[in-house]
Amino acid sequence: MKNLNMVTARKIIEKIGATGTPPEWGFQYFTSGIDKYLNIMEDEYFSTFIKDGGSTFKLITGMYGGGKTHFLYCLRAIAWKYKFVVSYVQLSPSESPFHQLDKVYKSVAENLTPPLPPGELLSGYSKGIVNLLKLWHNERYSDNKSKNIPDEKVNEILLEELKQIDSIENISFLKAIKSAFLALMQDKDDDFQNICQWLTCEQYDRRLHGKYGILQKIEKSSAFMIIRSLVQWIRQIGYSGMIILLDEAERVPSLSSKQQELHLNNLREVIDACGNVSFQNVMIYYAVPDRSFLDGKTQIYEALKQRLHTVFDYFNPSGVTIDLEDKNIIPDPIDFLTDIGQKLIKIYETAYSYSFNDNKVNEAISSIAKASYEKRHGDTGYKRLFVQQLIREFNLIRRAV
Repeated sequence: MKNLNMVTARKIIEKIGATGTPPEWGFQYFTSGIDKYLNIMEDEYFSTFIKDGGSTFKLITGMYGGGKTHFLYCLRAIAWKYKFVVSYVQLSPSESPFHQLDKVYKSVAENLTPPLPPGELLSGYSKGIVNLLKLWHNERYSDNKSKNIPDEKVNEILLEELKQIDSIENISFLKAIKSAFLALMQDKDDDFQNICQWLTCEQYDRRLHGKYGILQKIEKSSAFMIIRSLVQWIRQIGYSGMIILLDEAERVPSLSSKQQELHLNNLREVIDACGNVSFQNVMIYYAVPDRSFLDGKTQIYEALKQRLHTVFDYFNPSGVTIDLEDKNIIPDPIDFLTDIGQKLIKIYETAYSYSFNDNKVNEAISSIAKASYEKRHGDTGYKRLFVQQLIREFNLIRRAV
């Protein structure tokens, strides 16, 4: 496998063998079945529509262990090719519940990640709005210094560039990012940290933050405006836009009627905002285990069902819902698992400098694929069961020699 070394291969095997979840980098070596849909996303959205000012929303459904995170990682890699800032957020009941948009914004801001090379993904990397602000300043400073411009002149140029940051919906957000940039220019670390406390929803102190022009707290009612402002800023500092990947990675406990209504209303607001002139250069993916959250008969349920009823496929890329269990993606589940198994053989052999007996390992793949698929109606997706059990079998074969 091209560019795959022993250390990287070992990390891939360890991750999927232990948890059944994909690593942040290396997932592409055992991706199967979804290339056609990924190509559509790239051609129809990332390379054109979203870069050109469009915005849209997609719902991804797939049971736990059904490949949602793997699909989202693939989307992130494509988005980075086109210079999008990506925020991958694992939605959880405590830290980022969808019925509290201020917490969703906080998680989105904390996970902002500009395009990264494989080396940084493997060795660890910084993310979040604080890191993005520093990167923005460092890149603008370095770009001007590379032209042999004196420091005083560089600062004049940076101040002029800062003045060009405009047309951002929320004034407090605009003041915050400009003040943060100035603080970095002037090496005022305390000011920078104070401003970042507001940008990351850590705290708001009217007296402290008011001197920077920040006059409101980020609350549930203003959070979506702040998200729109975040996208507007990202576009103005040289990126193509923002891709938000919301992954419901934990089972959400039952919500109260009020929380459920807020959840659905927020989701409807997000969907309706896509396509609006104030929400450009952004694409939002919301990955959930199923559509059971739509099981209701009140007006809000019906309104959402209408917005989410169209199905994304090769002939209808405008469709909203992407079902990862759809026959168009996986026409033959056993063949699909077998293909993944064959790819994992190569990764495993690279990880351990080991060569399998073809007949023995192929029999193991076939047997485990069938056994895993038979458990497809259980609590855990058959894809996750397959990779975990297969790595265990690989270990048994290697150690039995």
